[in-house]
Amino acid sequence: MKGISVIGLGKLGACSAACFAAKGFNVLGVDINKDFVNAINNGNASVFEPRLQEMIDKAESRLTATRSYEDAIDESDVTFLIVPTPSKENGHFSNKYMLNALELLAEALKKSTKAYHLFVITSTVSPTATDELLIPLIERLSGRKLNDGFGVCYNPEFIALGSVITNFLNPDMVLIGESSKEAGSMLESIYHKVCENSPYIARMSIISGEITKISLNSYVTMKISYANTLANICEKIPGADIDSISGALGADKRISPYYLKGGLGYGGPCFPRDNRAFAAFAAEHGVDAKLAKTTDEINLFQVDHLIDLVMSHVNGRQDISVSILGAAYKPDTPVVEESPAIAIISELIKKNIKVNVYDPIAAENVRAIFRECVSFSSTVRECLETSSICIVAIPSDEFKTIDESYFMHAETTVIDCWRILDKSRLGNKIKYIAIGRFTNEYCYAGI
Repeated sequence: MKGISVIGLGKLGACSAACFAAKGFNVLGVDINKDFVNAINNGNASVFEPRLQEMIDKAESRLTATRSYEDAIDESDVTFLIVPTPSKENGHFSNKYMLNALELLAEALKKSTKAYHLFVITSTVSPTATDELLIPLIERLSGRKLNDGFGVCYNPEFIALGSVITNFLNPDMVLIGESSKEAGSMLESIYHKVCENSPYIARMSIISGEITKISLNSYVTMKISYANTLANICEKIPGADIDSISGALGADKRISPYYLKGGLGYGGPCFPRDNRAFAAFAAEHGVDAKLAKTTDEINLFQVDHLIDLVMSHVNGRQDISVSILGAAYKPDTPVVEESPAIAIISELIKKNIKVNVYDPIAAENVRAIFRECVSFSSTVRECLETSSICIVAIPSDEFKTIDESYFMHAETTVIDCWRILDKSRLGNKIKYIAIGRFTNEYCYAGI
């Protein structure tokens, strides 16, 4: 095989390209963003993601980048398309960037003398999009027929920002929707060389692959919302503890422990939109996906639930401020898309509550949203010293070291959304509230 090309050098594309190259493939990254291209050609990460620079260093000269789509066809036999597919108002995904990229690639393929090229759609698309829209475009502009002059696979990734590299190299499953057995086998052979584990290889039709992608993420969000509902119940009942309950539930093989931890709702660039896309897809085919819609409602309710809790401790006091530890949708990433913390900050600002934020990775993205409406701290200690109410919004290991010395106010309320703080280290002046556990109104950390 001549090599691999990767269209899109964003958060997933750059990581995929670097991993392929680190594992021995010659890889050409393509992006219209010249800064991304220059970064890769200079041996630097184009975006922030743990371990990305490590993979780029291992790739050495096997990883290069360009802005030319023709080079992608000429210098590779397999092209992975990892471009944005933003959600539309109706819940479906926009194919604008995918169509633009495929148009240029197909036109380049028409000029090529090679016998075959494999296109791998990695971006999430709505079911039927590949068969009804993307493949006909390639056929029309390249002058070739599917499975004759080119093949297509749908191969979405199941990764989490902050651990993309680890997830990519050690997947639970590799999902391949294939236009032919030959196309699927060609793609599978690549993953056998890249994966450091032995994942389940799920090969199926392209439409089945498209449905699998959004239905899997929709199912995971249902687990999250179910756990959050349990957490809300536990808060009302003395002695109830969500961690004890979810730990027992997760021990049952029919359930498993993953994504079964009560806390804030889910966020990020995948879960919310994939769940809504699942509901939109179902509705388009005459099915009312009530579970998916209710899951979304519960997720939105979790923000309202936390705001009500905060306001009950504001209790009409003037000139009060709230500290937010962690504003990204999860630890180890700057991404704030659909972050529960961002929704919480927005609601507090509407209620004229001063907000101070600490997030060493996502601070600039938060600043771009709220500008002067929010204050920022450079350390955890500085952030906590500014407020008498603190919200631990993401389960970052950095926050586990917090003790009573971090607090300046005589009586501070700490709302721990993920139960990561050691209550015994907070002293008797801190009112500690753990989401998912009953809290006595008069119970302080040291009592």
